[in-house]
Amino acid sequence: MTIVTQNVIPASVLLQDGQPRWLQQWGRFAADARFADLPAPVVDRTKLVLLDCIGAIAAGMQEPEMRNLVARLGRREAGDGQVPVIGAGRRMSALLASLLNGTAGTMLELDEGNQYARGHPGIHVVPAALAAGERLSVSGADLIVAIALGYEIGSRVGIASKLRVTMHPHGTWGTIGAALTAARLERATPDQIIETINLASSFGLSTSRRTMLEGGTVRNTYAGFSNQLGLMAWDMQVSGFIGETDGVGTVYGTVIADQFRPDEMVLELGERWEIARNYFKRHAACRYTHGALDALGEIVRQAGGSISPAAVESIEVDTYVWAAQLDSAEPKNMLAAKFSLPFALATYIVNGAASVPAFREEAQANAIVRDLARRVSVREDATLTAMLPGLRPARVRVRFTDGRQLSAEVLTNKGDTEDPYSPDDVRSKFRELTEPVWGGSHVEHVIAEVDAIDGASDIRGLTGLLARSPQHGWLQ
Repeated sequence: MTIVTQNVIPASVLLQDGQPRWLQQWGRFAADARFADLPAPVVDRTKLVLLDCIGAIAAGMQEPEMRNLVARLGRREAGDGQVPVIGAGRRMSALLASLLNGTAGTMLELDEGNQYARGHPGIHVVPAALAAGERLSVSGADLIVAIALGYEIGSRVGIASKLRVTMHPHGTWGTIGAALTAARLERATPDQIIETINLASSFGLSTSRRTMLEGGTVRNTYAGFSNQLGLMAWDMQVSGFIGETDGVGTVYGTVIADQFRPDEMVLELGERWEIARNYFKRHAACRYTHGALDALGEIVRQAGGSISPAAVESIEVDTYVWAAQLDSAEPKNMLAAKFSLPFALATYIVNGAASVPAFREEAQANAIVRDLARRVSVREDATLTAMLPGLRPARVRVRFTDGRQLSAEVLTNKGDTEDPYSPDDVRSKFRELTEPVWGGSHVEHVIAEVDAIDGASDIRGLTGLLARSPQHGWLQ
């Protein structure tokens, strides 16, 4: 699909009604897009993003906070809702299910992301898409288009703006993505899409970056609220509410972000799809730790497959600015541990991987891990920072007590566009996360349903599978 007016008038030019040209182009683009317009790689990647989000949600739903929240909110529901709370074995209203599913999907730090948008578009869109799609009985092809479009506009707002350094990207532009996804599934007109986008632009949360560093688990709710508020934006538009004429430009140019560049919103629109250059995660930790973890993995291979913590004198990490900020060696809970480079490297050595169990309470309380984390130093290297956002470099050096040294350097994270995981890698991750929840046979049914979703006449075949109860009740 080509936007023929794209290079005629700058996207920043306001039309007579005060709307920016890029927004009018987006209204037409999102309303007119068809499944046949999506390149095959975009369809394939969207299905993988859908599968990956489902896996992160189902596993994250087993966390104690999620079990408690599902129970509390469930008691307030008058009867059963329509939408599966994935991994909980129950259904709730679309608004509550989207909140719970979006929150659960961020609990384990395993949801996909986009390095150019500097955030996690998928988990801000998929729960809203499943909630709206279930209610409307949409086809699988329509679901794929809606997810790809919501992912696209959220990512482009992230690319076009520069969030304030005190902000966390969760819960900000993802709300616009969720709102567009809902509007698209409702078969909105271009004018309705424009108004929904403007409404959603005002719904970004006051997302403090400190939450992730301190282990404030309120941070995990940001994506959940984005999905819920995105659905609300559509309902409010239909009900007659209106937003600013150029809400995105105001909010992302002057309020929570700076330097909004509207031309980025339509650059190669319909030709370059952000979902096709996303990344997937295997380390259960903040992505900023992944370069150093990948480098450490190479060092472990050089050392023969394992390293004794007692043999390590020190570990030195040079990396880019955002990763260098994760230098606390004394995390107070699981979330803080996932945002601690010293802890992540130490638990990798002791436990053999930066897996989900490697960040749980038992691992945090392990005196060997704690002691080793204190021997890790982290520094910013300005030359590595200059490689952002295309690369995510890190250098790691392990000094041993016998005087030996081993080092490794990586330029990008495994799983990024430049060094991607294969579809089979993503499916293997899905199995690892969901087999403890549903069992192997059911998991294979879910994989098969997602793989064939673009041919499904109704997504309720998939959502029916997602409503299944955990095989052992709530997992511990």
